[in-house]
Amino acid sequence: MDQSQRMKEAVQRCLDARRAELHGLSRDIWSRPELAGNEAHAHDRLVGFFSQDGTWTVQSHYKLPTAFRASWGPVGGGSGRADGEPVLNVGFLCEYDALPDIGHACGHNLIAEVGAGAALGLKAALETQTELPVPVKITVLGTPAEEAVGGKIDLIEAGAFADIDLVFMAHPSQQDASVSVKYHGKASHASAYPWEGVNALDAAVLAYNNISVLRQQLKPEWRIHGIIKHGGVKPNIIPAYTELEFYIRTPQVKDLCDLKAKAEACFRAAAVATGCQVEMEYPSHAYYNILPNATLANLYENNGKALGIQFPEQPDKFSGSTDFGNVSFIVPGIHPFFYIGTDAFNHTEEYTEAAGAEKAQLFTLRTAKALAMTAVDVLCCPALLRQVREDFKQATLKQEKT
Repeated sequence: MDQSQRMKEAVQRCLDARRAELHGLSRDIWSRPELAGNEAHAHDRLVGFFSQDGTWTVQSHYKLPTAFRASWGPVGGGSGRADGEPVLNVGFLCEYDALPDIGHACGHNLIAEVGAGAALGLKAALETQTELPVPVKITVLGTPAEEAVGGKIDLIEAGAFADIDLVFMAHPSQQDASVSVKYHGKASHASAYPWEGVNALDAAVLAYNNISVLRQQLKPEWRIHGIIKHGGVKPNIIPAYTELEFYIRTPQVKDLCDLKAKAEACFRAAAVATGCQVEMEYPSHAYYNILPNATLANLYENNGKALGIQFPEQPDKFSGSTDFGNVSFIVPGIHPFFYIGTDAFNHTEEYTEAAGAEKAQLFTLRTAKALAMTAVDVLCCPALLRQVREDFKQATLKQEKT
């Protein structure tokens, strides 16, 4: 049995032994859902989880109030590589924010479990080895506020990823921008003096219908959808203010500008038609598409199949958005999706229930194993590490050219 196989078996033994503990961690986060940027309980729970045995160096409130960093190592390969490069730092990411009203309908409690479990598994594998091609360090980053806020982008800007060489996470499954559109008109009594008013609700309705018509000419993979958040105060008062919120998504960040321009034309046309003033506000962070890494993807699929993962269960393409895309532009990484034993769709009450169920544990734990085993492959074979980096380089160059 070669070194990598022995290490992979150590990964599996570790996670099998700690499955109840990991489920407890996930279930605790699931049972107390917290919105983006307010994940105090999840933060404290994960900090405590990594602090309990004293082998991890844990930093709470790391660069963001509800982010954390847990590090272990380095081990193997002496104090540094022969070529003078720094220690190879392998990162695993945890998410743990929930959605308004429906809790963990995106399964972020399971993302936290996968990240924590994969890190534990890789640590167990490394502890059994005395010789490694390179010295290795493990870092777990708790990345809050993925839903609509983009916590990973804040962490990138704060330098949290500067020393990480590879990054791994997985998302339960089944490029975007969000925009807030505000119309300002003039209030008036709707029955007595309607001619004195400028109807902001008419503008909102026109804008919504304009977008609906625009969809007929969009590329199949482009998405734009939204709601009217504020439509007025009383039926007998012509609304002076209305607000819509739309999500604008494209698979490639280069296409996002085109779709945004089309949408903005729809919003401005509604203002012109009704005599309203319009303002459009975008969040400070735009989510990028995920850069692929073929080497990591192939290794993950091979390890997953060995564990019984049926990859036809996986979606061909992620139709939502994630700030992991921004991470993938600066660090080679992988972001596979995993089935959790339900046919329910993300962001539904049914998916919330599934994310907290015992049934999800089989799928979650073997995903954590597959991620850790993929890291083992790369750590044990310098040629694979070079190929991962070359894939990253080529994907980045391709993105810049398109």
